[in-house]
Amino acid sequence: MKKILITGANGQLGRALDIEYKGEEVQFIRTDVTEGQGVTALDITRIEDVLPLVCGENPDVIINCAAHTNVDKCETQEDLAYMINAIGARNLSIAAEKVHAKLIQVSTDYVFSGDASEPITEFDAPNPVSAYGRTKYAGEKFVKEFSNRHFILRTAWLYGDGHNFVKTMLKLAETHDTLNVVKDQLGSPTSAAELARLIHYLEPTENYGTYHATCEGICSWAQFADAIFASAKKNVLVNHITTEEYRKMNPQSAERPAYSVLDNYMLRLTGDYRMKTWEAALDEYMEVFLG
Repeated sequence: MKKILITGANGQLGRALDIEYKGEEVQFIRTDVTEGQGVTALDITRIEDVLPLVCGENPDVIINCAAHTNVDKCETQEDLAYMINAIGARNLSIAAEKVHAKLIQVSTDYVFSGDASEPITEFDAPNPVSAYGRTKYAGEKFVKEFSNRHFILRTAWLYGDGHNFVKTMLKLAETHDTLNVVKDQLGSPTSAAELARLIHYLEPTENYGTYHATCEGICSWAQFADAIFASAKKNVLVNHITTEEYRKMNPQSAERPAYSVLDNYMLRLTGDYRMKTWEAALDEYMEVFLG
């Protein structure tokens, strides 16, 4: 039976992977920073913790869903972000190589500067401008350095079973008739379910490399909010504001990419896999979580 070790198992993607692989002949070793029901505690920043667990379990695949993803806190906790996002990825890469396991590393659109004007491919050079982006890019480089059998999946605007933009908007709608949302940051909202499906597709293969992994299509955060409220049948007015206006209201916020549309170019070059449009993925999510 195939053994898959998941870090960050309690997060949105970890939970989506549980659902995606349900019913298959797969043994999951679920780990997270704290122990819980069916979850083993693992601090990926400590090589002395990672190696014994991985060597003891001897998984066929390691899927690294663990990350310091709070973009604003990464600016003030950059050392911690490097420990989790970079050193953690390094430790897992070393352990994966030791047991000859495949490694799937989840990365981000934040490895790019955000000043592009057309969809970014895997062949465009990263240039992160935030602490989050710098630390995730460092993690990518460690994976390439230490793991011979790896997939790096860059995703963006992820939402699933957990804290995310969709749930934040719906929560705010309970007490607000009007909301201010940024209109000049463009990207591709991506459901954790769709990313889990792509992982399930790539994981058995030897089609290693770096992939962009976002739902198809482009929108702004404000347009995404409009779509969320339309799907939920909530009568909320979304004021489409600029990033400059938002940062005047929230001066401590980290710099966000203005344009983080990723082109899933490698998926087209290496096969016929297509991710759902962001609209279709949102509709599926709303049906599952709102009934």
